[in-house]
Amino acid sequence: MAVPASATMITDSSQVSHHETPGHLTHNPSVSFEEYLYYAEITRKEEEVANGLYVASQKSSTIKSLFSKGGQQQPSAPDSDTAGANEKVLTLPDGGAKLKSSSGSHDDRNGGDDNVGVITVTGVTDDEWKQASRAVRTASWGGVFYLITTDILGPTSAPWSFAQMGYGPGVALYTVFGVMSYYSGWILWKAFLALDSDRYPLRGYGDLYYRVFGAVSRHLINFAQGLQLLLVVAVLILGNGQAISQISKGPDGNEGLCFVVCLVIFMLAGFVLGQIRTLQRFSWIANIAVYLNLLCIFMVMGVAANYAPNYAATEASFGFAEGPPIVKFAGTPPDGFASGGSGFIGSLNGLNQAVYSYGGCMVFAAFLAEMRHPMDFWKSLLIAEVFIYAVYMFFGMFVYSYQGQFTYNPAHQGLSPYSWQTVGNIINLIGALIAAALYGNIGLKVLYIEVFQEIFNFPPLTVKRGKLLWAALVPVYWAVAFLIGAAIPQFSYISGFIGAMFILSFTYTLPALLALGFWIKKDAITEEERFDPVTKTYNYQDTGVKRLVRGYMKRPFFNTWNLLYLLGGLVCTALGMYSSVLGMIAGFSGKTVATSFGCASPV
Repeated sequence: MAVPASATMITDSSQVSHHETPGHLTHNPSVSFEEYLYYAEITRKEEEVANGLYVASQKSSTIKSLFSKGGQQQPSAPDSDTAGANEKVLTLPDGGAKLKSSSGSHDDRNGGDDNVGVITVTGVTDDEWKQASRAVRTASWGGVFYLITTDILGPTSAPWSFAQMGYGPGVALYTVFGVMSYYSGWILWKAFLALDSDRYPLRGYGDLYYRVFGAVSRHLINFAQGLQLLLVVAVLILGNGQAISQISKGPDGNEGLCFVVCLVIFMLAGFVLGQIRTLQRFSWIANIAVYLNLLCIFMVMGVAANYAPNYAATEASFGFAEGPPIVKFAGTPPDGFASGGSGFIGSLNGLNQAVYSYGGCMVFAAFLAEMRHPMDFWKSLLIAEVFIYAVYMFFGMFVYSYQGQFTYNPAHQGLSPYSWQTVGNIINLIGALIAAALYGNIGLKVLYIEVFQEIFNFPPLTVKRGKLLWAALVPVYWAVAFLIGAAIPQFSYISGFIGAMFILSFTYTLPALLALGFWIKKDAITEEERFDPVTKTYNYQDTGVKRLVRGYMKRPFFNTWNLLYLLGGLVCTALGMYSSVLGMIAGFSGKTVATSFGCASPV
């Protein structure tokens, strides 16, 4: 397992040391893995005490906590580490954290975090730093439940996924991937608890990798996350362009607006929403998104049970015209009865949608960073995953039972009555605007902070020049997403490709790799090794392969399972990308109406 540059191995009885930098930097290259563990343990103990005081003062019940939006800071626990100079601290409204000392300056860029205040520090005490660090941690586990549900729950693709796989494989795969999605969230939670502290706050997925594998891994993770979010915005533009196209046709089925114009309309809405740089108190909006999702689900089930499928949409997108009677299959549908492809390829495209349905782990670390008591995250995760799984199972099988091989993705656009199509499209347009505000903001912020600010020395978003550059980059970001969506106007295939290449990796493969690295390094620590908080040194007893083998053999079955989990994720990624590419190639074979940058609508 690779050792980060911040934790250079020294032989027996030697020590590794570093000089104390101003403040407590999130990405300080001289801080070792073991130092992160040391201060995280202190923070968790203090949070436990502070949470007890908070609960006692609030007299909050479990039900009240579930519907709490956060916003109140918990009482602080007694300070257990008083090293540092006695200086001033200033809190500002938005951006990263800029730390200064009398000897120089350093920018601490929290890649991807979008709800933390800017903290300008000039050599503060540990107690002052602790207060500043905890000031942004106000979310309750109930509020995080809504955020997780909003981020993951996307039931409109579940019926189409069942139509590609059949009842049996669909239930099996949605169950397996649901359980593994929870397991991946558990890994991120445990690693966060062990590596995050008031001294060294952890802000995102990339930070977890930074503290286990080093700086290069953080840059790769953040680049992949930024690219994934760009592609997600492209999917939002494409899916909602389809919705606008259906609305524009009217009840008589007129030609409606040119499809590319529909995509441009939603892109222009993104230009406006993208100007928002901060997302304060987002959980109440997340509540709305959850209820809108449920409203759409009930509406689609009621209409699907009483009206025929939207044959025009399946013919335009997949070449499936009205003809054979509606049929359903317990196993894999035979050739000609799966719109996503024949046999194994069709099943893989259905699998990609199942993977896409559970994607969300990439922002779990950001949610944890906002929690008042992150040890309660397991409650948010468990309730959210069970709720999401139940919705997928019931909704997916219900709609597939009525529409069979003519099931469409997204499900509300597969309804034949125009009036109900319009209701579903409007509901989902509102939810998509919420999603656009979240993903577009985070995606551009990751690229700005990790690429433009760190590599090209762009100014922070807190200064006037940074704000002007942000305003100029927003249209460019959304325009690139538009080009991707308009170039490949097959919603199911492009979303499946993203699911295979990125969402599957962030939800299954990368957590497995993190688990291997984290527990091997943690279990390699011996009883004789100690971190000295005064000298900032750690005495390593050995180094190299011997240390890694010892860490692996401490939990051989657990580590072997994570290794198999990692390999399985890589195989699924390769197969998913392969099937999606074949599907996109078939989409341009002349059997479908929609073409790149064309006027013909796929719905």
